[in-house]
Amino acid sequence: MRKTRFVATDRQQQQQFSAALRKNVHDYFQQRNLSTKANAAVALQVLTMLALYVVPFALMLCLSMPAWFAVVMALISGIGLAGVGMCVMHGGAHDAMSEHKWLNGLLAATMNLLGNSVFTWKVKHNLLHHTFTNIAGLDDDIANKGPLRLCDSTPLRPFHYYQHVTGIFFYGFLTISMLVKDFTTLVQYRKMGILEKQKVSFAREMSKVAVLKVMHVALFMVLPYLVTDLALWQVILNWGIMHFTGGFILGTVFQLAHVVEGVAQPMPSPEGVIHDDWVVHELQTTANFAPNNPLLNWYVGGLNFQIEHHLFPNICHVHYPKIAPIVAATAKEYGYPYIVKPTFGSALMSHFRQLKVLGRTQPTPTPVAIVAAASPERHLA
Repeated sequence: MRKTRFVATDRQQQQQFSAALRKNVHDYFQQRNLSTKANAAVALQVLTMLALYVVPFALMLCLSMPAWFAVVMALISGIGLAGVGMCVMHGGAHDAMSEHKWLNGLLAATMNLLGNSVFTWKVKHNLLHHTFTNIAGLDDDIANKGPLRLCDSTPLRPFHYYQHVTGIFFYGFLTISMLVKDFTTLVQYRKMGILEKQKVSFAREMSKVAVLKVMHVALFMVLPYLVTDLALWQVILNWGIMHFTGGFILGTVFQLAHVVEGVAQPMPSPEGVIHDDWVVHELQTTANFAPNNPLLNWYVGGLNFQIEHHLFPNICHVHYPKIAPIVAATAKEYGYPYIVKPTFGSALMSHFRQLKVLGRTQPTPTPVAIVAAASPERHLA
């Protein structure tokens, strides 16, 4: 098993670009005497998303309401669930919200409200996805998701043929699958040696995950069954609606940044080398979408500015619209790609077209066996 690494062919050029990009963005904050962290607007956003998730559920518990209205509450909670994931937990897990680690940790811990492990998320997302974006075998975000084929180097099956029509439905099961996959993911990370390198006890983390799942079921299924007039099947239905809504939003938003036309899925050489600097690799494997849609940007926590997020994950998302022109101009100056889908609709259609291609083209040669080094996430800031 070889570790994959980034070695630029035109090393001097790419290092000059990386240094210039870092300096240009740093100068933006320094010249305006701005913090790179959250501001009052983000604090209000955090409270709003938490309220969207928690308040409808609390109302369902405290008030007598028709079954159909409970379904509406579950739907709103699902919208809030996705909002918490994108605007609260995500920024906290990247230490992007505050200079205080305890506050970032508290915000990241809202993942517990979703019933999932912060630790497995940080390894999967911060370490593997951000460091090895769109590299088959390392970035789980492009691994096949049940009936979906998201990577051109994975096996093609007959049921992939119409995935551009039916596939997006399966994004709704994202958070539900995470409730189960936390266990198998921990086993996988132990085999990869990540737990040892992160100095994490497998038994302790597995116990924490088990407790989280029990608490989630107790809060969102057992408690409503005990204190409301809803039948058990209605409680389970509402829970499913909440998770399906949240998972559908999250899954769709995540895919629009990395599985669209023009975005690369490079494979390492037999020696485990990506022949580009990490910064250039991120530009090649990531896309922005709908940069001029302020409402979407607010709701998705800046995830429509994925390029800026990947390059500067410890800068709060509230600053992405301002630093995006700096990143784009610097990339253009040095001749590197800066991929943007102008609207949400155009990004969605590009994703569908890419799903169609992936559902009908034979795989490229299987990548070499590689394993990630359990090092901190890469970024420029």
